[in-house]
Amino acid sequence: MSDDGDAKPPVLNYILGFLLVGLAWGFTTPFIRRAARSHAPRAHPVLESARVKDSPVRRTAYGWFFAVADLLRNPGYAVPLGLNITGSVWFFLLIGKAELSLTVPIVNSLAFLFTVLGEWWVEGKVISREPPG
Repeated sequence: MSDDGDAKPPVLNYILGFLLVGLAWGFTTPFIRRAARSHAPRAHPVLESARVKDSPVRRTAYGWFFAVADLLRNPGYAVPLGLNITGSVWFFLLIGKAELSLTVPIVNSLAFLFTVLGEWWVEGKVISREPPG
């Protein structure tokens, strides 16, 4: 009798997992980059108060807080970021079952491939031997 708790999932599950993680990590990166580049910080009255302006620590802390909060309120940034982070959760679930020495290079290669496809989709970039000009 075999113990079903130790049964390995079918190879198709691993392939699908590799593809999903690569897609989540790679294809979302150009969308996150585009949203971050086009982000314009909003004015926050708290940053103009004397208490914040007079303290370099407060000014930096509040500045970072509002910059992150503004980005996360932007769906063009938050949705791809959420998918990207979800890919990290899938990756950790995947390496719990799959062979680590195969999973890491396969997923990273797929992430690179999907990043190239995403950059083509978002920015029209094409890999070429010709120098940009």
